[in-house]
Amino acid sequence: DSPVRSGQSIIFTEGDVTVLGSVSSGAEIVAGGSIHVYGTLRGRAMAGVNGNSNARIYCQKIEAELIAIDGYYQTAEELDESLRSKPAQARLDGKIMRITPLN
Repeated sequence: DSPVRSGQSIIFTEGDVTVLGSVSSGAEIVAGGSIHVYGTLRGRAMAGVNGNSNARIYCQKIEAELIAIDGYYQTAEELDESLRSKPAQARLDGKIMRITPLN
C-alpha cells in the first residue's frame, strides 16, 4: 500500500502482487502470478516465476528497467517508445513477450 523504493524487493511466489503506488528504479517485484502497479513502473517486474505463462504485468505508466514473465523478458532498451509513460500490460504470446497499451 505504498511505493516500492530503490533497493527494495517484494517477493511473493505464491500468487499476485499489487502495488498501490510506484516502483522506483532499482526496485524489484517478483510474483508467482500477475503484477499490478497502480503507479509508474520504473524498476524490475518478474511475474509467473513458478512457470505461470498466463501471468501478466499491468501498470499505469511503463518506464521499466526489465519486465519478465515465466523467464521471457524485455529490457528498457527494447521497449517501444510509443508505449513509454503510458498505461500498459505485458503478456506472453507463446514464447514472445507482448507489451500493449491499456485502454
